[in-house]
Amino acid sequence: MAKRAAEDDEQTSPGALKGGERPVADSGVADGEDFEDEFEDEYESEDEILEAGVDGRPDEERGAEERASGAMEVDQQTFIPGRNKLDAGQTLAPDLSAYEMLHTLEPTWPCLSFDIVKDNLGDNRKSYPATVYAVGGTQAGAGRERQNQVMVMKLSGLSRNDQAGNFDSDSEDDDDEETADPILETKSIPLTSTTNRIRAHQSPQSSSSNSATTITAAMQESGDILIHDITPYLQSFDTPGFQLPANASKPLSTIRAHKKNEGYALDWSPLIPAGKLLTGDSTGTIFATTRTEGGGFVTDTNGYTGHTSSVEELQWSPTERNVFASASADGTVKIWDARAKSRKHAVSVKVSDSDANVLSWSHLTPHLLASGHENGTWSVWDLRQWKTPSTASTSKPVAHFSFHKEQITSLEWHPTDDSIVSVCAGDNTLTLWDLAVELDDEESRFTADVKDVPPQLLFVHFMEGVKEGHWHPQIPGAVMASGGSGFGVFRSISV
Repeated sequence: MAKRAAEDDEQTSPGALKGGERPVADSGVADGEDFEDEFEDEYESEDEILEAGVDGRPDEERGAEERASGAMEVDQQTFIPGRNKLDAGQTLAPDLSAYEMLHTLEPTWPCLSFDIVKDNLGDNRKSYPATVYAVGGTQAGAGRERQNQVMVMKLSGLSRNDQAGNFDSDSEDDDDEETADPILETKSIPLTSTTNRIRAHQSPQSSSSNSATTITAAMQESGDILIHDITPYLQSFDTPGFQLPANASKPLSTIRAHKKNEGYALDWSPLIPAGKLLTGDSTGTIFATTRTEGGGFVTDTNGYTGHTSSVEELQWSPTERNVFASASADGTVKIWDARAKSRKHAVSVKVSDSDANVLSWSHLTPHLLASGHENGTWSVWDLRQWKTPSTASTSKPVAHFSFHKEQITSLEWHPTDDSIVSVCAGDNTLTLWDLAVELDDEESRFTADVKDVPPQLLFVHFMEGVKEGHWHPQIPGAVMASGGSGFGVFRSISV
């Protein structure tokens, strides 16, 4: 991040020269006179060239005059939010050379939880402008709860940044790319309560002529979980004249098993196409809801118990359809067998002395699980050490980081690279990490000339109030994040 003054008071005189121009006399050269080059003495010899600056004056002299006149100063030193502090009158600006793509979009109300919806535009796509489909749940202001909504979104016109450090303007592929302004299109489903967490699930296409069915689960502040079919809303973005069905906004199901207990944890199974949902609440109870063949939803009211505090995160195993993990404010991560009649966990590990806020299960290396904590630390665990309760209780993380100084609010493994992790924290940053980096102590003493920065840290993205971040599963390296300032979509040159 680069720092710049919040106010730009630089004044440009009417006669100011553009870079590379020379001053020209008001009148031409008279007949019989020789043209006198006022710059001919700049060159003392062929081996020594004295730089005079773009306007004929030394750079130091011109710079001093600009500073005296109150011109904007740009500090290009590395700035780490949470470690460094801004001086009065300074603000942060991104270093555009580090971003292949960077866009921000602001909805009416913030969506502190969202999910990316997979589309039919193709996998592994790298062309621009990019398009992203997503769904979010809003947090309307106090007294305006009835203005809340599930917001179905299409973000289009996401152009490439031509200032990126890896941008090659002579590339043949770039000739076909269009430059467009980013557009945020939204369709809303009215709600009467704030959404704490929202997740989307897609059932496979029944035929090539039919689109995949996309449903969402939105955990409400009231304790209810609302399930909606957002397929028609997604179709309406790209089908001219499409009319939403009259009952499109009606929930397919409302889960009330948690009664009035608020919750933040829910996850759809990636291995059950019809849909199976886990939900957890502030009392430490977890319920499972299964979609039936007829399209209805049935909740097993015999809940899973064992946590002594709020369940903050739930995730199904990416490879075993009956196994899931939970993270809790009691500082533990537990592994469960969904078939267990006792409804008790199989393994419990104390991962932090503070709350365990979030977790992420690697889809590429399923024995790796990452946990993020309230004290700003996050860890990576090898589940092969958790085969029995005794070995799990003495296990140590294979990696542990204390770079962030505020709570971890989101973390997620890269969908196609098993060493890359994204992390969101309360210090207004989203960081990207490469766990494959290994440097000795001498080499890793300073990273980017900054002390105490782990060599595995690839990238720091500043975003005010960032809460959640997700990798796009079909656009390599693209990240979408949400926070109090709206949405950000970016791709760094690092990943």
